[in-house]
Amino acid sequence: KLFFTDYGNAAKVERCDMDGMNRTWIVDSKIEQPTALALDLINKYVYWLDIYLESVEVVDYQGRRRQTITKGRQIRHLCGLAVFENYLYTINSDNLSILRINRYNGTDVQALARLDNAKEIRVYQKRTQAAVRSHACELDPSGAPGGCSHICLLSSSHKARTCRCRTGFILGTDGRSCK
Repeated sequence: KLFFTDYGNAAKVERCDMDGMNRTWIVDSKIEQPTALALDLINKYVYWLDIYLESVEVVDYQGRRRQTITKGRQIRHLCGLAVFENYLYTINSDNLSILRINRYNGTDVQALARLDNAKEIRVYQKRTQAAVRSHACELDPSGAPGGCSHICLLSSSHKARTCRCRTGFILGTDGRSCK
């Protein structure tokens, strides 16, 4: 799945398959300007910053069990969001410090370090790196990913795929080749 935020006409947090199909709103109320998003891949939670409402909130992958982690004026200056173990990590764009926030109660906020020009933060952890298993976009005998001549996108599962073409090309009737 692909998770993303949008604060165009109607602010929301959404998810879809990797090919853009099955687009679903998971948060579409009491949300104004979601600017950063982080996933807890193990427990299947979505965290986001709303700089207009000055809050950090969380829901499960279906948009249920919504909770506010922390709220207040300090949220207005946050950008980027990552989750690791019991904490959320973010950047305070006002003083360029990395902050650690307890993701269960939001009270334990600690500045860890200062950076010169940070706008985003990522945490890489071995447990969240999925083991590679066979999937629909693997190279076929001719070297084409999933049998697609240009781009292969996983669909609703690791066994399904959709072929797409680079700009300027159109997908042929076979659903695989680009012309």
